[in-house]
Amino acid sequence: MFNRIHHIAIVCSNYQLSKKFYVDTLGLTVVAEVFREDRKSWKLDLAVNDVYQIELFSFENPPERPSRPEARGLRHLAFEVNDVDAVANSLNEKGIVTEPIRIDEFTGKQFTFFADPDGLPLEIYQS
Repeated sequence: MFNRIHHIAIVCSNYQLSKKFYVDTLGLTVVAEVFREDRKSWKLDLAVNDVYQIELFSFENPPERPSRPEARGLRHLAFEVNDVDAVANSLNEKGIVTEPIRIDEFTGKQFTFFADPDGLPLEIYQS
């Protein structure tokens, strides 16, 4: 019935800060950016490895959503990477704190977590 996940939508509290984080810091590619006047909302379409996957939205005064500890709802967004150590070091050099690297007990793959400017948990996971 389903082919794949088409995209993930993220609502941020500070559009310029989040845009800078996802584009400049994480290196995602801008596919399209529009301001929707009727909603006073930015919509930024982003690609991961040349595949459109993330929509970043701004809205006036969005309510906070709990994300930790283990709050109900979407748990985190995970990015597949070739080298968790290298990506974690790169993030740390940019001032983004990553958790200690762990090993998935079922797959034996490395992974770690960090957060976006709104505290959304993001994961990097070994391919």
